[in-house]
Amino acid sequence: MKKNVNISIGTGRRKTAVARIYMRKGAGVITVNGKDLDAYFPLPLQRKVVKSPLEVCNVADVDLVINVQGGGLEGQSVAVRHALSRALVKADEDRRSLLKEKGFLTRDPRKRERKKYGQPGARKKFQFCKR
Repeated sequence: MKKNVNISIGTGRRKTAVARIYMRKGAGVITVNGKDLDAYFPLPLQRKVVKSPLEVCNVADVDLVINVQGGGLEGQSVAVRHALSRALVKADEDRRSLLKEKGFLTRDPRKRERKKYGQPGARKKFQFCKR
């Protein structure tokens, strides 16, 4: 196996979604889990979230191979944005300030709260009857 030194790798997370990106010079082809970007993310907003770091940095000549797993499509799209931002910074450190200003390099720490025993959900309580 030949090592390609022109590849930048980035990892991003959101809730339970984890995305890994392999970025190299190319024609702008984006593949997510073996599918085209438009086929994997059906909503235009999700595709816009994924492509936003490229638009901020004015980069169009890169091919992206994305592996993403866990969570739903919304969380996956934000995880991909996080991973892509990290890969862009790894390729060129000058992009850090642009991406940091937009908040793309910040990991969103919010996660689902666990269910507690003695109640039906994380916060909800069983119905209480006084009489």
